[in-house]
Amino acid sequence: MSSFRVLSPDIQYIDGGIIEKEVANKHLQIDLFRWEEEVPAQDLAQYFGLLVWHLATIDSSYIDQLNSCRIIVRCGVGFDNVDLKAAAERGIAVCNTPDYGTSEVADHTIGMILSLERQFVSYHNHVQSDPLTNFDHLGVPPGRRLRGRSIGLLGMGRIGTATALRAKAFGMRVLIYDPYLTRGQEIAVGVERVESLEELCSQVSILSIHTPLTKETQGIINEQLLRLLPKDSILINTARGPILDLDAVYNVLKDGHLRAAAIDVFPSEPPDPMPRLLHALQNKEPWLQQRLLVTPHTAWYSVDSALDLRRKSVETALLYLKNDKLRNCVNAHLLQPGQSFR
Repeated sequence: MSSFRVLSPDIQYIDGGIIEKEVANKHLQIDLFRWEEEVPAQDLAQYFGLLVWHLATIDSSYIDQLNSCRIIVRCGVGFDNVDLKAAAERGIAVCNTPDYGTSEVADHTIGMILSLERQFVSYHNHVQSDPLTNFDHLGVPPGRRLRGRSIGLLGMGRIGTATALRAKAFGMRVLIYDPYLTRGQEIAVGVERVESLEELCSQVSILSIHTPLTKETQGIINEQLLRLLPKDSILINTARGPILDLDAVYNVLKDGHLRAAAIDVFPSEPPDPMPRLLHALQNKEPWLQQRLLVTPHTAWYSVDSALDLRRKSVETALLYLKNDKLRNCVNAHLLQPGQSFR
């Protein structure tokens, strides 16, 4: 029985790879490293595959050392930390794992909206400070009704669609902007399509981001667009940090144009250097109190989704190394004419 040596350079678990070993079933020998640990340079040439999370940067200089590598699997949806072109030039397939946390991210998005609009955290803190005196709705910003509200979704892929269906269940009017969505798909889901991001922002009181990070979308949500939102709107980002200009969010929150924001992702994670917005949150600046909700890139996470992600990522590597079958390949379009993967 042949065994392929595979590297995971930035693992996000502490159980020694129990799930990975179970799926590999002796067909893969998986070397596990945490992000802060150094992988011996002389070993890189011996790996037939990589299982990469979000902390390692797999750039062209790294890929140059992967002499035996046939596949790089991104343990997650986004693949902006892997140089797709450099991998394709060397005949290495890059695949992502898109089908593990769709429900969780959509649930998290709706949960953030509910928390901001129904003031869960504020009421909890209010009662916690004095359960007898503060057992009322006074002293907390008023809650808002979701039914009849307009929510705008930037992106209508798997997660955007799942979020749209949940928002509709709350009686919300759902508008979407996605220039790559097949015409008519919005009809099947029962949402309204607009033809520009400017049009989307001007018509909704809740804006939620669900687009991948690309050169086109980096920094696309800027201050000019945020000021097109009606005053007193809220903003949600559970997609990718660099899509959203955090200085712009700081400005529109501080001057009161934007009522509140909920953010799960940041341009660098952990967020160092710390953006002004998080400095204000940490310092409990009065103008920001009860208006910013932050989670540490956990929208995707549940016990179930974490297991799915680990299993499916290893399955993708094993399927190709053992059976030459590719799934979820994201760089095939970058192959040169006549070129194939290793």
